[in-house]
Order: sequence, then structure tokens, then C-alpha cells
Amino acid sequence: MAFTPQTMYGRLCAPQGASTVQVLIPGGTYDSSYWDIGYAPDSRSFRLAMNKAGFATLAVDRLGTGRSSKPFSALVTATAQAIAVHQVIQTLRPRFSKVIVGGHSIGSAMAMIEAGMFRDVDGVLVTGFTHRMNLITVLPVLANMIPAPLAGIGLDPGYLTTSPNTRYTSFHAPGPLVQGAISFDESTKDVFAATEAVDTILLNSTVIPISRQINVPVIIVVGNDNHFCGSPLGSDCSSAAALRTSELPFFTTSPSLQTYILSGYGHSINYAPNAPDYHSVVAGWARTIR
Repeated sequence: MAFTPQTMYGRLCAPQGASTVQVLIPGGTYDSSYWDIGYAPDSRSFRLAMNKAGFATLAVDRLGTGRSSKPFSALVTATAQAIAVHQVIQTLRPRFSKVIVGGHSIGSAMAMIEAGMFRDVDGVLVTGFTHRMNLITVLPVLANMIPAPLAGIGLDPGYLTTSPNTRYTSFHAPGPLVQGAISFDESTKDVFAATEAVDTILLNSTVIPISRQINVPVIIVVGNDNHFCGSPLGSDCSSAAALRTSELPFFTTSPSLQTYILSGYGHSINYAPNAPDYHSVVAGWARTIR
């Protein structure tokens, strides 16, 4: 990597006999807790759902977040994150015969960069992300973020986080406002480096998508997410079939592309009361990975 050696934290949860592990990358301003939500975990913890289905999970903190190293923000790009995840995957291969890399939001971009660059996984899970970003709704969210030092976080100003009490509007609407869930989200929020967005956009654009180099099955799951779906710039998420048609040109080397729409919630779908519906779909898809 372009900087001194760093450490990426991950929590491995492995049911007895699990032969497949899912390496899970959180999105911007989230850490690994996104995959293991502490509020109503029986319905909102993706980690718990996958473990119950027989899959091991390794939820990581992206560099700069959680218990991972905190390098200077300008060195933290989506590609650097993908390279770090690749190194994590190499440590898992001796133990697990199948590895699925998955992500949420910008973490999905990193998962696709990793899978496209290294071709070392057996499947790719994409959530909260499509190749057509609706900048009309995304830019106001980014503009409302504040430098980490202003939020009392001891990092350089290139790290950003959300302003207080903005997470429901930014990440959960039009889903129901469940105060316990939003309070947990606010209490566990983290940061992202502005530089992570640069190659996320470049390498996952409609012009030169690295996803065209992914040669394993892919599943995409989104909610009623106005950051990536709908006019004028987003993907067609009116149905799973419409989303698949919209995204298929970006996965020309993948042997299969499955799509699913979780109705009734916005961007951060693990917080949805009906998240078990999508968890079940992902578990079913993962069982088909050969």
C-alpha cells in the first residue's frame, strides 16, 4: 500500500462446520456494527441471520474507522480499502473453501473493486449501491457532513461524518422512523475519507466500470433508495427485473446477476423492520454458490 503498514479490524463469527465466509464492508460513516445492529438484532443483524443460516461472517472496519488503523485521510481511497480487504481474504482462504465479498453503499464499491481487481472470491454481494448514482439527492447529504474534528473525533479534517440528528433523513427515509434504531445508528456513526469517493465514482461509473471484470455470481439488493434509484439520474428500481435490466450491462463477465428490492425502506436496509426478507434472499443466493 502507499503508506506505512496498517491494521484492518474484523470480527469473525463462524458456526460449526461453516465452509463459506462472507467478508462484509460497511458504507461511509458506518463501521462493522452496521452488519450487527444492536437494536432488535433478531430482525436487524445481518451477521446473526447469516450465522443462523450456516455461513461464517467477517465484518470489517474500513481503514480510518472503528478499531482499524487511522492513516492520513488523503491516503485512504476505495482502492486502498479494496487492497486491504484482499489481504484479509487471503488469510481466510486456508480455512474456508468459499469466500463471498459483500458491501453496503461505498463498501459495495470496494467489494466490486476487490473482486474485479483480484478475482479471488466466489461471489459478490452488493447492497445500497447501483452504477447510476442520483447526485441530486447524494450531493446534499455530502454537503451536510462535517469534518471529524468538529464532531469531536480526533482525526484530520479530511475525514467526514454526518451532522447531529440527520441520519434518518440521509439514510433511512422513507422507512418508518423507529427511534431506537435511529438512536443506535447515531450512537455508532463513524467517518469516511472524502478521497474514498473519488475512485468509487471513477471505477464504478457507467463509463469504465470495474464490475465488468467480475467473473463470479453477483446479487444486488436495494431498498426504495433515492440516492441510487429513480429519476433523473438513478437506476430503475421499480422492480427486481427492472433493476436487473438496468445493471446487467455492468456485469458482462459475471455468470449470473440476481437482484432484489426491499420495499418500504431507504438506503441503510439492515435497519429495515423487514430486513429478514432480504437476509433470507441473500442466504438462499449464497447457497447456490458452487
